[in-house]
Amino acid sequence: MSLQLIVNADDYARSSNISRGIRDAYRRGIIRSTTCMMNFPNAEADILLALEETPGLDMGVHLVLTAGYTLTSPKEIPSLVTDEYRLPNLEQFIQRLPGIDAAQAKHEWRAQIEKFVRITGRKPTHLDSHHHTSYYTKELFQAMLELAQEYCGAIRQVNAQDSNFLRGLPMELEGDVQGFAPRLLKQYGIATSDAFFASFYDDHATLEEISGILDRLPQSGLFELMVHPGYSDGALEATTIYSRQREKELAVLTSDEVRAKVEARRIELVSYAALKS
Repeated sequence: MSLQLIVNADDYARSSNISRGIRDAYRRGIIRSTTCMMNFPNAEADILLALEETPGLDMGVHLVLTAGYTLTSPKEIPSLVTDEYRLPNLEQFIQRLPGIDAAQAKHEWRAQIEKFVRITGRKPTHLDSHHHTSYYTKELFQAMLELAQEYCGAIRQVNAQDSNFLRGLPMELEGDVQGFAPRLLKQYGIATSDAFFASFYDDHATLEEISGILDRLPQSGLFELMVHPGYSDGALEATTIYSRQREKELAVLTSDEVRAKVEARRIELVSYAALKS
């Protein structure tokens, strides 16, 4: 068996400059897969650009409950909205978590997936979620698995293989997630990677960090590395604390050193489509 690596860029369509950076990371670097945030106004235009400019870049859906606006009526998902059509930020979502209706989350997620299908004319390669909210409760995770079963058959692995267990997941939820997630994943028979690496982020988005991850990969198997490249701009900086760091990630992911390391270890760069072949 060969050594395969999915380098997945989260947040495609979060802004047009993030999308442009991800396309550049595909053309000049090691990105082969991305997941799209469908509830931002530039989603359709950015996805059409990807289909035209980088047709080999495989795309999944980045399910969103903690940014932007809803694609469904607020009257249908009252447990999710903060005001008309607006989804909560992460802190607000965690505060609301006991009252979140998983059926309403599934309804909104389905609208996001259906928008992707309408634009691309195809199903997503896989599903993951912004801030990993689809893993926060058993009911939310089950809703994600049901959608994966219906649309694509693959999701992001739940257990990270480094010190940052699903970065963004509240520490107090880790025990519960580690209890129900592997059991439900097996029950639903959903495909995923052998392991997932989340530590290439923020201060750890360095050449040394990614080199260490590539060195630690076994001789065979299929693994995922989560990344967040892009270009920054004033509008993005005004709405998220993770903006300029994306350009740092982009520089590392397109560097000669990283490409050489991938080649030296004979790593085959793939997307989640490899799970279906």
